[in-house]
Amino acid sequence: MNIAVRAWLLAQLGPTTDTADLDTRYVRLTSARAVANEVLAERRAKLLADPLRMTVDGVVTIDQSNNLAGLERQIAALVDLVAPDELADGEESPDLVTAPLLRARRGR
Repeated sequence: MNIAVRAWLLAQLGPTTDTADLDTRYVRLTSARAVANEVLAERRAKLLADPLRMTVDGVVTIDQSNNLAGLERQIAALVDLVAPDELADGEESPDLVTAPLLRARRGR
């Protein structure tokens, strides 16, 4: 994974995300978008595994529903973003140009 891909992933997932984990996932998935999608899906699943709202009368209320909605919006927004390891719409793949090497002529 190059520096641009790592920076893009950290911008999408937060600066405290473990970069070693991102490297491992990138090797397995070979796409920055797939890595971001997998990490966000895991975060969403973790939120769904616990109750979204818990209230102890007169003491505390914990509500995770806004966090869940935010993660779902972030997952949906990944569709419109262009990762550094992808081509933007309308871009063509880089052309490879070859040229024969010729021996230089010696002046007389």
